[in-house]
Amino acid sequence: MESVSSPEKERELTSKAFTKLLAELSADPEIAGVEYEEVRRRLIKFFEWRGAFFPEDLADETLNRTARKIDGGEEIEKNVIALALGIANFVFLETSKHPDSRRATLEELIPVAAPPERRAEDDDLREVCLRECLRSLPKESQELIIEYYRQEGRAKIEDRKALAEKLGISLNALFSRAKRIRDRLERCVTQCAKRKLSGASVQRPQA
Repeated sequence: MESVSSPEKERELTSKAFTKLLAELSADPEIAGVEYEEVRRRLIKFFEWRGAFFPEDLADETLNRTARKIDGGEEIEKNVIALALGIANFVFLETSKHPDSRRATLEELIPVAAPPERRAEDDDLREVCLRECLRSLPKESQELIIEYYRQEGRAKIEDRKALAEKLGISLNALFSRAKRIRDRLERCVTQCAKRKLSGASVQRPQA
């Protein structure tokens, strides 16, 4: 039975575990990729139907846990989707206790706020603040967080793997680094919005 573990531990994923998950879907790599996307699509629908915030991230987390279960020797009684849906129930119960719609919005806005040519006066306050906060980050942090949230679906997974390899770190280390930047941005955006509402200017994000 799936048990609730610490968030950091639950997000650890190795290439070996991911490869085993794909192998369970099909011995043919191309077919396995298609099957993976189908399982992910069904998981996204699962979370959407339940009104969960950021269902795509929850689907990815569920697949990560599923891969770790398989890598750990979990027996698959029916098929991968049945195992994944069982795990998805626990993921949903965990997240429903701690919903965070603000963070989901921030993640969705990061790629939108990145292009410098957008006119700030045409955007809402939160997007204006996010753009200012992004500019206040070190260049390497800007590039990392934008790349981390740029793609969708399987492209996002592959891009994050490529980004981790480029930086010479593990996927878990990449997640931790992106989370620190995201948390920093969240604080900055919140402070910025308060200042702008009171007529003050944005300051650099606190470390």
